Amino acid sequence: MQYRQFGDALYIRMDKGDEIIEKILEVCRTENIRCASFSGIGGCSKAEIQTFIPEKGAFYTHEVSEMLELVSLCGNVTAEADGTLQHHTHAMFAYLKDGVHRTVGGHIKSITVLYTAEIELRPVRGGTISRKPDAETGTAFWDFE
Repeated sequence: MQYRQFGDALYIRMDKGDEIIEKILEVCRTENIRCASFSGIGGCSKAEIQTFIPEKGAFYTHEVSEMLELVSLCGNVTAEADGTLQHHTHAMFAYLKDGVHRTVGGHIKSITVLYTAEIELRPVRGGTISRKPDAETGTAFWDFE
């Protein structure tokens, strides 16, 4: 992985074997970024995709291992009161299976890079966004307090 800052954004190039979420959080820790949004594209080998099941209050995780074109990655990073960084990430992938072009996407737990990923990370300036637990869903939403 390598990254550079231009203006207010950081541009991250990830390499084969890198785990995208882990590397984004690593850059945030290194650069002391507590809140950010990010987007990206790339070629991946594996993704753990989650779908929230409201009735169970839990995520169902589905792993896809193919040559995955990461056609859209978007997410954000927020910090807990103790400084722990959290991510909320969604992605969409395209791939070929049995000669048919398919897509899959959803909430992301992890993504492994096959050959490269290109990520733009935009730190939040002038404030902090944290997360507040929501009793109804068991998840946490943005909190501006």
